Amino acid sequence: MNKQRAIEICESGIMKHVTYQDAPVFIQHVNEDDTARIYPIGNSEQEMTVPLSSLVEHP
Repeated sequence: MNKQRAIEICESGIMKHVTYQDAPVFIQHVNEDDTARIYPIGNSEQEMTVPLSSLVEHP
């Protein structure tokens, strides 16, 4: 995923269909090093930092 798009999704407050390894996730924060802090939808305790390139936005 493009860094700018990830920031837009994160700041919008609107749920978008984004996945990490085919699982729907919420983008919590975008980091300067082209990673993002995410967690699976419905499991906010399972936070992880992943490369932006591993995130996929679905229409």
